[in-house]
Amino acid sequence: MVLSFINKMVKDSLVLLLFCLFLFLFLFAEELKNSSFFTRIPGTFFNVNTIFLSIILEAIPFILLGVFVSAIIQSFVSENVIRRVVPRNAYLALIPAALLGIIFPICECAIVPVVRRLIKKGMPSHVGVVFMLSAPILNPVVYASTYFAFKSTPYVANARMFVGFISSIIIGLIIYRRFKGVNILKVHKEDHHHHNNHRGNKLLETLYHASDELFDTGKYLFIGAFLASLFQAFLDRNVLLSIGTSTTFAPMAMMGLGYVLSVCSSADAFVASSFGSTFTEGSILAFLVFGPMIDIKNSLMLFGYFKKKFVLYLLLVTPLVVYFSVYVFQ
Repeated sequence: MVLSFINKMVKDSLVLLLFCLFLFLFLFAEELKNSSFFTRIPGTFFNVNTIFLSIILEAIPFILLGVFVSAIIQSFVSENVIRRVVPRNAYLALIPAALLGIIFPICECAIVPVVRRLIKKGMPSHVGVVFMLSAPILNPVVYASTYFAFKSTPYVANARMFVGFISSIIIGLIIYRRFKGVNILKVHKEDHHHHNNHRGNKLLETLYHASDELFDTGKYLFIGAFLASLFQAFLDRNVLLSIGTSTTFAPMAMMGLGYVLSVCSSADAFVASSFGSTFTEGSILAFLVFGPMIDIKNSLMLFGYFKKKFVLYLLLVTPLVVYFSVYVFQ
């Protein structure tokens, strides 16, 4: 017990130390560039730092929202409530699950811990997956940002909602058929015990779970953001532009770009619109649908919270369903 606590504190301290290091590099980047030692380092490495921090700072508000929602669910929502709310029919439950994003505007940065908590509380796995995939797309904030980013072609916002809804339902059906009755969650050590000192005090219990969830989720966010910043800094976008007009390969390229860039769904429409003159509308739509469902950040979170077999299956099925949904729609 004591050793596991010390181990956790060491890991959390390393995460904070890493963030402080990047923050230091960001704040003093110009001074460091001009120093005799750092002039030998390519400027691209400083770009990695800037991109990393921009991703982190963009994601942190949503991560905080997600962990507090998760903690509130843990403290105040019982298993019986989940069972009463979710329709008994496995297929009918998919539709309200996909529409939950309209009520709960949670982006992909924060949705994974929330869904994990809901599944632990008794929500069927396939219903949780549908909510996880659809919420970052079908929420009012994302719709508004997409509408304003594509003012000249407002139907793009509607197409994004429609394809996102259909794709999440299809993926949910596939997951239900493949993992029916299977526990897809990893077993964490903290799942076996609770801090009895907080029992009876819901507020303290909520704060404990939120802080625990924040550090647990944060390490996956930091690693994912660092990998995404490396790709953004060193990726040769001319390669992507060369296949931008292909109706077959352009959607694949934009889906790959969405996965690599890991831009929050509340802002990714403005990134997508910058490719509008080069890429097909179908490929832009693929970027807007697939990126919020799966990217580097939440892939690492998924591997941290869910069993590897399930995550690998989801990472295979999701791009295939989105690709064919976009191909049929365009």
